[in-house]
Amino acid sequence: MSRVAVVDIGTNSTRLLVAELAGGRVTDELERRSTVTRLGAGVDADGRLADESMERVFATLEEYREAIEQYGADRVVAVMTSAVRDAANGPQFADAVESRFGLEPHILAGDDEARLTFLGAMSERDPDDRTRTLVIDIGGGSTELVIGDGHEMRFHVSTQAGVVRQTERHLHSDPPSPDQLDALCADVREIIAAAVPSEDRAEVGHAIAVAGTATQLAAIAQALEPYDPERVQGYLIGAEERDRLLAQLAAVPLEQRCETPGLDPARAPTIVAGAAILGVVMDLFGLDQVEVSEHDILRGAAMEFG
Repeated sequence: MSRVAVVDIGTNSTRLLVAELAGGRVTDELERRSTVTRLGAGVDADGRLADESMERVFATLEEYREAIEQYGADRVVAVMTSAVRDAANGPQFADAVESRFGLEPHILAGDDEARLTFLGAMSERDPDDRTRTLVIDIGGGSTELVIGDGHEMRFHVSTQAGVVRQTERHLHSDPPSPDQLDALCADVREIIAAAVPSEDRAEVGHAIAVAGTATQLAAIAQALEPYDPERVQGYLIGAEERDRLLAQLAAVPLEQRCETPGLDPARAPTIVAGAAILGVVMDLFGLDQVEVSEHDILRGAAMEFG
């Protein structure tokens, strides 16, 4: 039995998982937290992490460090994804995370990010189930698409389509105009279609969507107040419900969107782009529905480093 603490420092949020492992499997999740820190704000345009963005993460890590110390983890790691690997000052930021908070830093390449996401999403599934499955991780700066069956990954790609990146590129009015949404969807469609060959898309029979966009959409669909991970885990979002949620969220200005039951107000600025990206992925893969999962890169990293 071992205990590991993993902090996922992403483009849009910073998250914590403290878990116990035995035999390479997560046996108990002792602590799970998520804070929207918007580390990647402006990276697409400026190529650097902004000082104020880094300070938001550091403030969150101060809080997380107290929780980590309470649980006495055997290993404490931080995984960093699109924003950090894309930024010119990403290595300096990783050094600060290690020196100030004692977190073992790992700036993940896109391929490693995809592999750990797949590992987490498929961790509770029957390894003998050979249904070709797509795991969708819509992040702030990138979207990971991983195809496999059982616990074996067959194809993976990290694409430059994310909720922060595409919001900054395309959604300039409040609420966004139909033309802006169309431009965002066309951009994402071009990116995804170029990244995943049509023959690989055609083989997919099931999809699991992980991370903030998917879990928030599941919470909004059920008007969960407060958020209930047990009701989010395994929730199925069909194409009709996805379209209804996108139309609902895109029709109102940010202030009103923040009041949507089930939606974390901190995610309101990027949830429209997230719903649009999910819709494009579902359409390109011919998917009628996706299964939402709480098991994502945090769980995969815990299994990898625990």
